[in-house]
This record gives sequence, C-alpha cells and structure tokens, in this order.
Amino acid sequence: MKKVAIIMGSDSDWDKVSPAAGTLKDLHIPYEVRILSAHRTPEASARFAETARDEGFGVLIAAAGKAAHLAGALAAHTTLPVIGIPVKSSTLDGLDALLSTVQMPSGMPVATVAIDGAVNAALLAAQILGVTDQDAADRLSALRRAQTEKVLMKDQQFSKEYSYSEEA
Repeated sequence: MKKVAIIMGSDSDWDKVSPAAGTLKDLHIPYEVRILSAHRTPEASARFAETARDEGFGVLIAAAGKAAHLAGALAAHTTLPVIGIPVKSSTLDGLDALLSTVQMPSGMPVATVAIDGAVNAALLAAQILGVTDQDAADRLSALRRAQTEKVLMKDQQFSKEYSYSEEA
C-alpha cells in the first residue's frame, strides 16, 4: 500500500494536523509526518517532493498557515496528488492561508480542504489511494456506513426526546 505524507510548515501546526494522522491510522493507511517549510527549507521541501513517489508515497498532504505556500511548492516538484490544509492563524483567521492554497496557477493543481480541515484531507487521501487499493476503498465504505448509522441513531434519539404531539 502507498503511504501518505503529512507535511507541516512548522511544529506549531501539529494540533491542527494531528486529526489527519488519527484518521489515516483508523483506516490502517500508513503515513509519515514531516516538518518542511517552503520558505525556511525550500531545497529540502523540493527534494522530498521530487523523491516522494520513489519512496512509496501516493499522496502528499501539506498544512501551512499565513502565506501557506507549502502545498504549491510541493506540487511544483511532483506529479503526485497534493492536498492542502490551510491552517488558521491569529492574523486573518486562516483566510490568507485558504486563498494562498486554493488559488494555484493553471497547470499546478492542489486539492484544498477547509481551513483546519485535516480529517477531510485524510479522507480525500484515502479516497485517492482507494482508486487502486481495494482494501482502502473497503475501509472507507465501512467508515461511511458507520457514519450513516450514527446519524440515524441520533435522529431516532432526538425525535423521541424532542418531538411533541397533542395526541401523546
């Protein structure tokens, strides 16, 4: 099975990114976590992206706040799918990171999830891997079924507890 790389621009992003790691672990998808900066370690970031396919990666997840150039910088050096997680910073509540991540030039795609959307980044990575890995696809299907059951159970509980009828 291919691995997923979870790359952060700074260790301060871990609190926002760790749900991606937890989701991948729950789905039994191998991953590696790295700290690489588009601005402070540009050569190392480029080298990682250039060799990622040969190192067994199938998808790169890149999380960064503020200028959020990391996902685009990685995408410039690989043909693997790159998923960007814009991280909310104290400055503009993550809108700056969102725009920097989603507004890529033509020919340099980066899939972008919501601000602090680590779980969806992991699920999207699993879906991408699931195109060629039936085990990953099956685990995703099981997760979806469990989510459905959870909502239906809550529906029954809320309906029973909060509904009102004069006939009762």
